[in-house]
Parts: sequence; structure tokens; C-alpha cells
Amino acid sequence: MGIKYIWDTNTVIYYLQQQFPHSAEVLMDKLVNEAPPVISAITEIELLCWKAASESDLEVLNSFIKDAVVIELEQPIKYKTAEIRKKHNIKLPDAIIAATALVYEMTLVSRNVSDFKNINGLQLINPWSS
Repeated sequence: MGIKYIWDTNTVIYYLQQQFPHSAEVLMDKLVNEAPPVISAITEIELLCWKAASESDLEVLNSFIKDAVVIELEQPIKYKTAEIRKKHNIKLPDAIIAATALVYEMTLVSRNVSDFKNINGLQLINPWSS
């Protein structure tokens, strides 16, 4: 199967710390079995800034990033980010993640659906409500 999903930063953290409820864990395992996790460059940066991470957390985190597909901040993503920021009151990192999902026609996997719900064309999945 092809890559269809991009993970928000909170999704990666919950996944790595195994903090999902059972139904969300089942969904995430299904997504991982279908294709490698995909994250935005901004998610990679946010993960690398994770202050509460222990040494073992950092090992797991670095392994996850190494195995994930990281989409860099390309020109179409920059333009889409600017378009989103002009229309919506959304933080820059969230706009970049949403723009990446839209440019690559992927569904965003996030718990923070309220941050993204008004962005036209953006497909969302909340693992907690699956």
C-alpha cells in the first residue's frame, strides 16, 4: 500500500510513549503495518526539542526519526503554509504540518483536530475517536 498518512507531533509522542487507548493503538499499528510513518520537517524539529525526554526516550525517538519518511520544507509547502496562515488563526508549526498534508494529499493523524478542523480540503483522523 502507498503512503496515505502524515503524523502530527502529538501522535508521534503518544505512539512512542505507548499512551494510546486500545482502539487508537490498534489504528496506529494498522497504519504502521501499511507504510512507514511520515512526518513533516517541523515535526522532526519539534521532536528533537522534546525537553521531557529521558535518555531511553531519545534513543527511541532518534530510531523513529531514522525509520520515518521526513518531508522537507519544499517551496509548494511554503506557499500553502502562507495561504493557510492568511486564512486561519493557526500557529506556524501547525500550518506547516497541515500544508504538508495538503500538498502531498495525505490524511493528518492528530489528536488536536480543533487546531486543523477549519482548513479546507484537509483530511483528519483522530486516533482517540476511532
